[in-house]
Amino acid sequence: MRSILEELWYGNICPNGEYRESAKEAKELLGYVADHRENLQATLTDKQKEILERFDDCYSELSDINEREIFVYAFRLGARIAIEVMSFSLE
Repeated sequence: MRSILEELWYGNICPNGEYRESAKEAKELLGYVADHRENLQATLTDKQKEILERFDDCYSELSDINEREIFVYAFRLGARIAIEVMSFSLE
């Protein structure tokens, strides 16, 4: 059996996708976003659609960066908590 770090390395654990699949509120909100975007896009000119597509690309990239930074922060915080717990039990 592989360690948790090996499972993470081989892609068997995907922390950045887990919450999206399980959050009912997120699924519902995503549906609303898709509906509103579809309605908005139907009213736009071709030039405006291009601008919206570039906006979507930039926003997606920004979201990816934010999610990565939150993951790194949370992972480090968890490690610090584990270290403190382990050092406390040794005293």
